[in-house]
Amino acid sequence: MNLDYKYLLDGNFHSTSRVWVYQSNRLFSMGESLELEERLKEFTAGWQSHGAAIKGAAYLFFGQFIVLMADETATGVSGCSTDSSVRFIKETEQRFGVSLFDRTTLAFVLKDKVELLPLSQLSYAAENGFINNETLYFNNLVQTKEELENDWIIPVKNSWLSKRISFFRPVL
Repeated sequence: MNLDYKYLLDGNFHSTSRVWVYQSNRLFSMGESLELEERLKEFTAGWQSHGAAIKGAAYLFFGQFIVLMADETATGVSGCSTDSSVRFIKETEQRFGVSLFDRTTLAFVLKDKVELLPLSQLSYAAENGFINNETLYFNNLVQTKEELENDWIIPVKNSWLSKRISFFRPVL
């Protein structure tokens, strides 16, 4: 699995640009992905804050993650414009029959693909060796372009999860 997504990000966006990551509960099909990417372009082209165009971008990464980005050095994002993006994401859920707001499902890279794991099964997965400190985790809590570039796909040991789980260590 090629995890190189950074080159796809618009280089004209400031590193402090705001980012929202929405993780789908399933992979979008090829047809859905093509339609969704068109809808993402349309949304960002018309995204506004108090009548002013927002310098926005939207991406579908790994067929499963929608990333919205707004460069606030150009136009600030207001509550109304944030609400419009949430409405858009909810419409996307309805259109494609997916869940995009479930923060209790975690995503990892396992055996070269994105695998989802309910938070309630995290300890079990760690204790039984399905994930370890080096397993790559999608940290969907990133809030800026810079964090998206550097802290989105990280080893479990570098994430908030490291405080929640302990890994089995055999006694020698």
